[in-house]
Amino acid sequence: MFIALDLHNSSEQRDFRQPARAHEPPTLTPTQMKVLRCVHSGLLNKQIAYELGIAEATVKVHMTALMRKLNVRNRTQAAIAARNLGWLRAAPGWPAE
Repeated sequence: MFIALDLHNSSEQRDFRQPARAHEPPTLTPTQMKVLRCVHSGLLNKQIAYELGIAEATVKVHMTALMRKLNVRNRTQAAIAARNLGWLRAAPGWPAE
């Protein structure tokens, strides 16, 4: 298979088989981080909404967005992913990895 790399007279050649950014952690908004901290603490959506002064539906929107960014399917996986990325510390009483 032939790939023309000089279509725009560019002297820069890139290996397109490799991703541009390998394993960079996703970027979350400040509110998404607050929601994630609350989830890590074990709060329910209604409790998070009260704590942050936002609607429960807004919490759900933030949860959906951050789960998509972290490539996880549920709240537990989101909390574990955040801890594995070093964003959150283990809760008291839990062993630190």
